[in-house]
Amino acid sequence: MVSYLLALLAVPLVLEFHLLPSVFSGLAVYVLTIRLSTRFLSKMDSSARAVSLVLIATTIVTTLTLVAFVLWSALGMGQGMSALFAKSAEVLDSIRRTLPPFMAAMLPDNLHELREEVVLLLHEHGKNLSSVGASGARTFIYILFGMIIGGLLVMNHIDHHKPRRPLAAALHGRCQNLAGAFDRIVIAQVKISAFNTFLTSIYLLLVLPIFGVRLPLVSVLIPLTFITGLLPIVGNILSNTAIVLISFSVSATVAVSSLLFLVMIHKLEYLANAKIVGGEVQAKTWELLCAMLLMEAVFGIPGIVAAPVVYAWLKVELKLQNLI
Repeated sequence: MVSYLLALLAVPLVLEFHLLPSVFSGLAVYVLTIRLSTRFLSKMDSSARAVSLVLIATTIVTTLTLVAFVLWSALGMGQGMSALFAKSAEVLDSIRRTLPPFMAAMLPDNLHELREEVVLLLHEHGKNLSSVGASGARTFIYILFGMIIGGLLVMNHIDHHKPRRPLAAALHGRCQNLAGAFDRIVIAQVKISAFNTFLTSIYLLLVLPIFGVRLPLVSVLIPLTFITGLLPIVGNILSNTAIVLISFSVSATVAVSSLLFLVMIHKLEYLANAKIVGGEVQAKTWELLCAMLLMEAVFGIPGIVAAPVVYAWLKVELKLQNLI
């Protein structure tokens, strides 16, 4: 019972004190290292396994850091997003001229107003955004420490042979269930996001150029699709809105074509989502949406990010107690 109470207390504390990047980065290193060590190191002796684990964990930390740097560089170190906002403002201005007055009044008047609305949003959710994003020295240090802790926990997991006392054993069980939920949800979501990004890249880089259409800011839209795709359901809405909006800068026909293509991608993605995520957690789309809405209302943007993992963790614990 104490272990469940501590687990219940840990969720709001992690979100309130902006430790989510550290927890997720540590879990990522832990899960990936366990996967690789189970596959390749099962027949090694203890000393060789320890050295190999250090090398695997170090490689994973380095790889994750490089991937994050490449994605951030692809967005132009923030300049790419500024260009995306500027282009979006131009498109909105052109759309305003074709809409009825009552509908046009709902859109920002110009780039300055669009930026003001974005700045207001950032101001209202600044703390939440900084706790999720990889920008800033403090968040980077949290992520780095999380990765190191995750690597050290792998060593303890592999080499721990002594029997644990009741509370320690129960807490270890809660943490193992959390790691399992993270493994199933996040790794599956990375696969789905990569699948979505691959199909989107084909459309932006091959299909459109075949018809003589070259969309601006493709180098920003592709990494943006992958990053936002890591958020179940709502991430696709964000990336698709950006793609359709930028397509309007070429023509309405291209925008409609982009919308139709993205809808088809989503049909394929829903099948993948149902098979990968739904099969792992036995969770329907409406269940994840409800969890995300609830945690966003309580914790803001970090709640959206954490909701799928927390919900999967909750379902695992309930199933182990034969409650669902």
